[in-house]
Amino acid sequence: MQQLLTVSTISGVNRLDMPEKQRIYSLLIPQQMLERFNIPADFRDAQGRSLLELNCKAGSSTTEMALYHEHGFPDPLLYGHITDTLNGLVHVLLYVLNDPESPRFDVDRLPDGTPTKFGTLHRNLEAEQAAMQFGLAPGQVRRGLRMLGPAIQAFERFVSSLGHDLYFAEPLYYHNAILFERYGFAYEKGRRLMQRIQAGFAPGGDLYQKLDGSTPFRQPAAANSIRLRSWALHDGILGERFQGVTMYKRVGKSFALDNCPGCEW
Repeated sequence: MQQLLTVSTISGVNRLDMPEKQRIYSLLIPQQMLERFNIPADFRDAQGRSLLELNCKAGSSTTEMALYHEHGFPDPLLYGHITDTLNGLVHVLLYVLNDPESPRFDVDRLPDGTPTKFGTLHRNLEAEQAAMQFGLAPGQVRRGLRMLGPAIQAFERFVSSLGHDLYFAEPLYYHNAILFERYGFAYEKGRRLMQRIQAGFAPGGDLYQKLDGSTPFRQPAAANSIRLRSWALHDGILGERFQGVTMYKRVGKSFALDNCPGCEW
């Protein structure tokens, strides 16, 4: 049985000393990841350099965590950004898994180095098209690690240790929301938007009709592909950004939602 902590919030954990914070936040890391990349229990390489970065200042209700497979590598294996809700529950703002052995696509920055803010402020169209053709989804700079299941298990271990049985997540893109659905999440906000998108991509729908090849991201094949739908939405086919969606999950339980029936990845 999971041992409960003496604190129940992110802000509470952040008031602890650093060794204890590291011990608690390491619960968020899937064991399979540590084993696959031979990461030591103390998160230090052979030269004693830390592979785990934590931004969790006392007085803050948010934490950012980055775990690297080797010191100095440009992208972490895992990046997480979590915060407290107003009533003290865990809210996942961002959780990214990167395969360091896969090619990198600079969708996160322009050729001059300007950050794109996940494509919300700027878009590196050449890099995005190359990433899409390689099989990535919007926002991915590298292929994922295919560890979302173990990652969710790790999250639930962390949430349970704080004494909670419910947590929230904010999908940054359409494909994130669909994947979360398939791992048992439900919607606090945004279910109507997801239903509207599904209707739009159905034969005869307004989004379906816009899959006309007018840009590389609006191909007819997107109608039945979660990943390509997400690219079309990222390309502005909806007329607005995909945003305002918040999902939740109960620890150890799953909701049976499917707002993209019959679609392959």
